[in-house]
Amino acid sequence: MPMITVEWLEGRTQVQKTQLAEALTNAFVDIAKVSKDQVWIVFRDVKRSDWAMAGKLVSEQ
Repeated sequence: MPMITVEWLEGRTQVQKTQLAEALTNAFVDIAKVSKDQVWIVFRDVKRSDWAMAGKLVSEQ
């Protein structure tokens, strides 16, 4: 069973999450030949103050 974890900065809408979940699921069904009910997706919304790039917090950029 595929487990997909999406870590991204918070602020995406439920509609965006729904659309991405559908697209990722369909890709696994088409490419990996698994059934839809086998695809699990977890969205981890990270605060800008908890994410750093290039040595700086994203919230400070």
